[in-house]
Amino acid sequence: MHDFRSDTVTRPTAAMREAMLAAPLGDDVFGDDPSVNALQDRAADMLGFEAALFAPSGTQANLIGLMGHCQRGDEAIVGQTWHTYRWEGGGMATLGSIQPQPIENRADGTMCLHEIAAAIKPDDPHFARTRLVVLENTTGGQVLPNTYIAEVAALAQGRGLAMHLDGARLFNAAAANATAHGTDVYDEARAICAHFDSASVCLSKGLGAPVGSLLLGSRNFISAARRTRKMLGGAMRQAGLLAAAGHYALEHHVRRMADDHALLRTLADGLAEAGRSHPVLRRRLEVASAHTNILFTDVHSDIAPSLLAWLSQHGIGVTRSLCGGQIRLRWVTHLDVGPDDVAHTLDCVERFTG
Repeated sequence: MHDFRSDTVTRPTAAMREAMLAAPLGDDVFGDDPSVNALQDRAADMLGFEAALFAPSGTQANLIGLMGHCQRGDEAIVGQTWHTYRWEGGGMATLGSIQPQPIENRADGTMCLHEIAAAIKPDDPHFARTRLVVLENTTGGQVLPNTYIAEVAALAQGRGLAMHLDGARLFNAAAANATAHGTDVYDEARAICAHFDSASVCLSKGLGAPVGSLLLGSRNFISAARRTRKMLGGAMRQAGLLAAAGHYALEHHVRRMADDHALLRTLADGLAEAGRSHPVLRRRLEVASAHTNILFTDVHSDIAPSLLAWLSQHGIGVTRSLCGGQIRLRWVTHLDVGPDDVAHTLDCVERFTG
């Protein structure tokens, strides 16, 4: 299968499997799994935090982070399209008793600073207490500008609010910044994190590990987070097998993310050309956006079913959703998608006859 559905579908590489097999193990609930501890220490040092916590998923890592900043009845300001608000099962409200205050995202993925400021509640018993501002980077594949993050952080600090980063694809953002600025991707990741009190980083998306995310923050914050993780059922025992995969990914799979971005651009250019000149898809296929490793294309509803069937027939997997009367296809490049997959896909699209 040529699987463009998500960067969560990757399989561990041979070298990653070797690292997993060789991992020394302990019991992470007792805090003595050396492989988990090594991952947490390395990630914290890499990204400029005092401590880190290994969690089974990004959803749980974010929820633990939100619960660390907000008490029952407190409020977190979030983007309308953020995963923490829309795609994580309502956990902040259901399990954390945290009121989300969503703000509409603009076309570039940002939230308007004036709207963030206006959403902050006064100290009045009529209102939930605003405690936290959440950002997501990347968001829909788009990179939040560092200048914008700094402005939001300054606003939050000035109003006494904490900042949490949903950095599931943090290293994709860092890789894009490094390519644009001619800098080092690890330095860029650390620079993004410098504006936040806490951050989550997914190890099983673009980094290619099989399972797990990290929550990062101060030592006291992570100490409390460990208790919350236990309460949520996220404490694992001999988790070093999984942590070793994440550790390997941090060391060996970060710089290669720029290759995913370049490959996505090739895919986007080819599909855009089909939308301009293909006898059937002309004016029926449009590249809606292409950022980092995520591409959205809109297909006219009258042709979408047959195109999707054609792609499936040729082993090409994408996700789909309804968007403004058209079908929106989401393509994601990752560790297990190479130039041959893109070439095969563009050839199939070229041969599509409706």
